[in-house]
Amino acid sequence: MQTQKTLALGGERVSGQEVRSQNVLAAGAVANVVKSSLGPVGLDKMLVDDVGDVTVTNDGATILKMLEVEHPAGKVLVELADLQDQEVGDGTTSVVIIAAELLRVADQLVKDKIHPTSVISGFRLACEEAVKYIKEHLTLNTEDLGRDVLVNAAKTSMSSKIIGTESDFFANMCVDAMDAVKRMSSKGKAKFPVKAVNILKAHGGSAKESRLIDGYAITTTVSSQFMPKRMENAKVACLDMNLHKSRMKMGINVVVSDPEKLDAIRKREEDMTKERMEKIIASGANVIFTSQGIDDLCNKYLVQAGVMGFRRVHKDDLKRIARATGATIVMSLSNLEGDEVFEAGNLGECELVAQERVCDEEFTVISKPKAKSSASIILRGANDFYLDEMERAMHDALCVVRGVRESKTVVPGGGAVEAALSIYLENFATSLSSREQLAIAEFAQALLVIPKTLSVNAACDSTELVAKLRTFHHKSQTDESKANLKWVGLDLVKGVVRDSVKSGVVEPGMSKIKSLRFATEAAISILRIDDLIKIDPKQDGDGNDYSNAVRSGQLNG
Repeated sequence: MQTQKTLALGGERVSGQEVRSQNVLAAGAVANVVKSSLGPVGLDKMLVDDVGDVTVTNDGATILKMLEVEHPAGKVLVELADLQDQEVGDGTTSVVIIAAELLRVADQLVKDKIHPTSVISGFRLACEEAVKYIKEHLTLNTEDLGRDVLVNAAKTSMSSKIIGTESDFFANMCVDAMDAVKRMSSKGKAKFPVKAVNILKAHGGSAKESRLIDGYAITTTVSSQFMPKRMENAKVACLDMNLHKSRMKMGINVVVSDPEKLDAIRKREEDMTKERMEKIIASGANVIFTSQGIDDLCNKYLVQAGVMGFRRVHKDDLKRIARATGATIVMSLSNLEGDEVFEAGNLGECELVAQERVCDEEFTVISKPKAKSSASIILRGANDFYLDEMERAMHDALCVVRGVRESKTVVPGGGAVEAALSIYLENFATSLSSREQLAIAEFAQALLVIPKTLSVNAACDSTELVAKLRTFHHKSQTDESKANLKWVGLDLVKGVVRDSVKSGVVEPGMSKIKSLRFATEAAISILRIDDLIKIDPKQDGDGNDYSNAVRSGQLNG
């Protein structure tokens, strides 16, 4: 039954089946945009914004972020992709496709007179059973498998990206970078912060000329061309203050009658600046990074002392340099007694600070810092579109390596997990005698959208391939002697089924579990809606507000 009523509030109300169908349609429209970009042979999208900037990508989160989705249900899926990107880093396209498919089958169940509450409880039960099955039967422990599994997980993530052809080279680079930024938390747990790997881009050269730097690289260069461009055994000072000539504060007036005294004031201002610079240099600092400015007078003292100075360094970069070298960020030279001092204990250390030229770009590289290891990646490519897409691909691969490192488990890729869950949940549904059985059976069917979409994008016969895949997984779950068939997934290049684990197609276990949970929760949150109340926007000129009264001349009389 559908109802459309006009509210007394001056708005519109849509309720019942009509609002549910609208939401499913909107979610399906959003999913259809990214559907063709799923998998190793997925296609790219070209997005042009209102200013005319062009983005070429097949990253689900980036595509959806740039779409200006108006419909509230569509926005839920956009936020879902963003959440997956933040939490896991990869699998943004598949999570949206699964959520939209779950909504489609749920809508069909509601049309068949199954109450939405029964469907929701069935979906929740199916999701929990699926997660439990993945953890018990489909995960491989990575501690026994060594470095190869990390490289394979990164290669699987890159296979659908622009750098898929060079995945060997970049996957090893990602694993080395994440190992370099390993941190131990206060609870003794290993952490791998992706943001600690700085990714820089330089035009020109081929993708294989990209390199990993053992240290931290920034785009800032020395503040004067007369400074040295290379400093070995560097003592690093990190400042968050202006290095400029001392001036009186605003609003202070000094009346000077004698011109000589005016010169003395100026001389003292210069002397104060000189004393301040000498204190920093006397501490042993030979490289200075500041997040603010360095004026010509301070540059002169730095050049005379043979010190490298870098101004306008980004705050985030400054914090990471300080953490890597062991420096303390100094915001003021004043101490508690009111004197200006700079202690040698505030300095950090590294083996080398050097300014390098890469094509048209200049970078400063802080190599082999003493306190904590750090990593930076300089990407090379033909143009901006290529470099931007390379950066997104590297970010996803780094997140995947982090996911494998932190969860210590991987699952087979190529649609193996979805096919196994589909068979398992169908059998599980028949063991229930409640009406949730129907919802769980539909949930199992909905999961097959991933292998189906993968094979369609690869120009293969999806019906035949998915049927073969299901046969293998059915045998693995019913015949104990063929239990190893549970690793079978799709080979989309040759259009056949194969053992995904032996072929090196693996994904982080955490990624699969989270994407399944996120997709189910998003589908449930949209399915719970049975009423849409939309208030009409207020028309300009309505009402008796002050501005309208002035405009109409009511206040003139």
